[in-house]
Amino acid sequence: MGQQPYGYGYPTQPTHPQYGPQYGKQYGAPNGTRPGGGRRLSTQARIILAAVVAVVLIIGAGVWFAATDGDDRAGQAKGSGQGADGGEDKGVEGGGEEKVPSNTTARVAFRLPQPKVTDVTDVGGSWVTDELYVKTGINSVVGYDLTTGAVKWTLPLPGQVCAASRHATEDRKTAIAFEPAKRKPPRNYEKCSEVGAIDLATGKLLWSGSVKGTGDQKARFTEVTLGGGTVAAGGTDGGAAFDLATGAVRWKPQANAENCYDMGYGGGPALVAVRKCGAHGSRYVVVQSLNPRTGAPLSSFRMPAGVEYASVVSTRPLVVAADVGDTAGDGSGISDFFVVDEKTGKLTAKISADADRFAARCGSTEVESCRHIAVGNNRLYLPTEEHEGSGEYGDTNEIVSFDLATGKPTADKAEAGDRYTLSPLRMDGGDIIAYKRPPYDKGGQIVSIDGGTFEQTLLLEIPSDDAVRKAESGFGVDYSEILYSGGRLFLAETMLSKPSGSVSRDEEYLVLALSTG
Repeated sequence: MGQQPYGYGYPTQPTHPQYGPQYGKQYGAPNGTRPGGGRRLSTQARIILAAVVAVVLIIGAGVWFAATDGDDRAGQAKGSGQGADGGEDKGVEGGGEEKVPSNTTARVAFRLPQPKVTDVTDVGGSWVTDELYVKTGINSVVGYDLTTGAVKWTLPLPGQVCAASRHATEDRKTAIAFEPAKRKPPRNYEKCSEVGAIDLATGKLLWSGSVKGTGDQKARFTEVTLGGGTVAAGGTDGGAAFDLATGAVRWKPQANAENCYDMGYGGGPALVAVRKCGAHGSRYVVVQSLNPRTGAPLSSFRMPAGVEYASVVSTRPLVVAADVGDTAGDGSGISDFFVVDEKTGKLTAKISADADRFAARCGSTEVESCRHIAVGNNRLYLPTEEHEGSGEYGDTNEIVSFDLATGKPTADKAEAGDRYTLSPLRMDGGDIIAYKRPPYDKGGQIVSIDGGTFEQTLLLEIPSDDAVRKAESGFGVDYSEILYSGGRLFLAETMLSKPSGSVSRDEEYLVLALSTG
């Protein structure tokens, strides 16, 4: 059976590229360690940073990832096109798995109410399998029946989930990071130190563990991913990796002469590390393709001066986003995309993304948190910013693409239509799955955009009655999880807070599930 899309947030390709010389000592991690460290932050500074990261993640951007833990499947070419320079593009991959339902009008399958919380609580993380919709809860992960929303299993955890992988394997395994104990007021804080693997089919925690940082304390992580049979977690304390099957530690933070530490990793078909190195005041960022078994770098690319953070958009092909010199100016975290040869670490193309024109976003401190981006067919797909449409009222936008071989724009353009805005979610073979955010009096749509012709095909349309429209509008595209698979659409929150004012918790949902079946 072919792969189904998994992920959380606004999937891209998953993700959520750099080049340059090798630097410092290489490592094969024979003792299960990988250089980490750098300057340590105080406990208070780390708490503040964690809060800032959480806020950035909420308003940050996103992209959907098609889950895979092996090589991408090469589809049969069904078309080809020409770039803006007249050069021939590579053939478009074959069609995906998503088929047009007999009736594209969706019905509400189920609604999950928001659980009560006393403080801001991260509930990021959701996945879809053939039988279940799985979602992070309060100190738990829960599997729900796709059709009815009935609870099929509950995985209780000692503390809150604080990071979740966008990827899952063919046999339905994924990874999370969680806190070792429940939060207690007034501090409401626990270190995100535990990493574990989950069987999405059964809800079993296959293993869990932690590692020490460069000191005596457990390392704290801000994100976790999965690639090449390895679970990798990163943060300001450095990075660590675990065998997906056994939980055995593959590497952990280690002090080193270059003051380098792994901020985070990009996963999926490959494993890529983003490292920060150097003394305070002269820091630089390096992107490395890794051997997922040992952590040894297969190639390295040093980001240009003026880059403090980098986001992995895709690991194969290797595409990285960064805000060079804080020139984006719009909080998107993106001024340029870098396409890197994953085998040599050489820059093959650079794509400038004018923040006034393009609407993709990446969390400023998260390695795998990009939204509104898709990579496939040797192209980078981006939405444009909203602008006035041809009608009297309402804005609109388009999805356009860039050739990864040349970095130049192509002639591709998919128009959202008056009063709608398009956002790419993920690839489906050679096609792009996208969400159309609706005007106030309509329901949203899921469309498939043919990678060869760029023609749109309607897959699902949300009803336009008041109750459903109000529920849909509660999930913003910049900070909610949007998953589509097999005629089913799931909209989910990633962050909860204590209700305030006149808003009733009964009017807000953790998940809204819609189905064409």
